Amino acid sequence: MDRMITILGPTASGKTSVAAHLAAEVGGEIISADSRQVYRRMDIGTGKDLEDYTLRTPQSTLHIPYHLIDICEPGTKYNLFEYQQDFYDVYQDIRHRGVVPILCGGTGLYIEAVLKGYKLSPVPQNQSLRDSLEGNSLNELTEMLKELKEKNGSNMHNTTDVDSCQRAIRAIEIETYNLENPTPRRELPPVDSLIIGINIDREARREKITRRLKARLEAGMVNEVKALLDEGIPANDLIYYGLEYKFLTEYLTGVTSYDEMTKRLEIAIHQFAKRQMTWFRGMERRGFKIHWIDAILPMEEKIEKIKQLWQ
Repeated sequence: MDRMITILGPTASGKTSVAAHLAAEVGGEIISADSRQVYRRMDIGTGKDLEDYTLRTPQSTLHIPYHLIDICEPGTKYNLFEYQQDFYDVYQDIRHRGVVPILCGGTGLYIEAVLKGYKLSPVPQNQSLRDSLEGNSLNELTEMLKELKEKNGSNMHNTTDVDSCQRAIRAIEIETYNLENPTPRRELPPVDSLIIGINIDREARREKITRRLKARLEAGMVNEVKALLDEGIPANDLIYYGLEYKFLTEYLTGVTSYDEMTKRLEIAIHQFAKRQMTWFRGMERRGFKIHWIDAILPMEEKIEKIKQLWQ
């Protein structure tokens, strides 16, 4: 088969492990669709779980090749335009080598952009616009963004991706630029893919998120963020990445207490997972066929189901 396979699902659904086992079965390589795992030294907070790409049996150890993880420096602002190009370069290379590309991740916007072949243009910074937006609340910025999206007929920048003032300002900058400069846009073709969704029961997901957050804090997530700050990366740049980096930076810079940080971060991750599912349901309404597979099924059964759908 020359179709790509896409494995998507909310955070804590176990999609990476499924993708790795599938890659081992079909001779595939994984292309990450995660907007934060592109950054080096941001490992625990982004949940890279790189050990998931190593499959061990009593007889052997298999390392599954993965792409678009650890490709840029913290403090930079990687964007959808760059992702689309990087994805396509990797996708073409994998196809030319006769290997099965497996797209795996939870950033719905990235997944939809490459499957549909969004027409995007690189957007330069607009300092005067940024200055004029400085001081607005996240709610006010979100409202402005909503109006711009309606004018553009755009479905980019949902609330999953815009959870801080900095990100909202960048989204407004992009939408404003696209409104004023409708051309030229880059053409990349849509990609034919079997789409598999890993469906995890809401209560099981909540429990897993809580357990995983505790484990990541114990594994040194605070030290990871502290090391990035010690490197000289501005606090605002880390806050821009949202979730773990936002709340841990606020704790480390004395804005919140440890208990307050963990409480607010846990709530934010639950809300994030819910918004991811909203995006995936939106994809279905926009014409994507997603085959949902229950996360609690044994791994062999999940892989067998995917292979049957693929063939």
